[in-house]
Amino acid sequence: MIRKLFGAVALALAFTAAQAQPFPAKPIHLIIPFPPGGGTDILSRLVATKLTEASKWTVVPDNRAGAGGTIGITEAARAPHTGYEMVMGQKDNMVVAPWLYKNLSYDPTKDLVAVAHVAYTPVVIVTRNESKFKTLKDLVAAARAAPDSVTYGSPGNGTTIHLAGEIFGRAASVKLRHVPYKGSNPAMMDVLAGNVDLMVSSLPSAMGQIKSGKLRALAVTSAKRSSSLPEVPTVAELGYEGFDVSTWYGLFMPAGTPKDIVSTVNAEVNKLLATPDMKAAIIAQGAEPQGMTTEQFGTLLKTDYLQWRDIVKASGATIE
Repeated sequence: MIRKLFGAVALALAFTAAQAQPFPAKPIHLIIPFPPGGGTDILSRLVATKLTEASKWTVVPDNRAGAGGTIGITEAARAPHTGYEMVMGQKDNMVVAPWLYKNLSYDPTKDLVAVAHVAYTPVVIVTRNESKFKTLKDLVAAARAAPDSVTYGSPGNGTTIHLAGEIFGRAASVKLRHVPYKGSNPAMMDVLAGNVDLMVSSLPSAMGQIKSGKLRALAVTSAKRSSSLPEVPTVAELGYEGFDVSTWYGLFMPAGTPKDIVSTVNAEVNKLLATPDMKAAIIAQGAEPQGMTTEQFGTLLKTDYLQWRDIVKASGATIE
């Protein structure tokens, strides 16, 4: 009897000790919902590397691409809510896709919890350096002369970037032909090869090719110029007053993840974003670092979720 009692006590103590282990006690799995080489992949791997270095955690990135980023988000939403599964979400798959896809299996405001805002970035309209389009005005003139003849690539149907092209076409009263790809990298390769005229891209995805001189940036779509490309004008500056389309990136975990874990990750990410090294690394990729509390990020998610419902509805875009 005493032996059984001691055994039960030892088991209870072992269980308590396991519970008391500081988070994280094992590697954290970071889902990247787009293929390697694109803006989401670049930023996610930067966060994983720097967070591992700064906090001594082990953050393991894992690409789970497809369907405009919704496959990776779905996997995260269904994952155990233990704090060891998170995903790099962005405006595309968190607030745009739910209004585009008819049978999406997750509700971002219910099935996931906003953990840490990482950065935001304008969308950039680019063409290869040898292109006949030297300015945005050239592009509009060509599209008006021959409707539906000017092609633009995007990382996929239903992304903010896809819709930025649609919204610009409406603002300029032109018809552009959208060519969707499975991620930014294949779209970029076709622009460089001259197979499509333009690419509408997140700035991190295009920054390397712009800096190397292989791509020409015609305009950024944010309300103000990017600090990474201060010489590139905004669409609004070029005659389309009020034009403002940008995207954001942030970490999410499955709903039900313990609040103390969410708070711990939020604090570590915000601490990381405040360091000069991380700020410089993010800006070098074409994004703007921006930390938030979990409450602020949750409010941003819900506000954009409702705002993009109206934008998607007005665009008429749908995906089966």
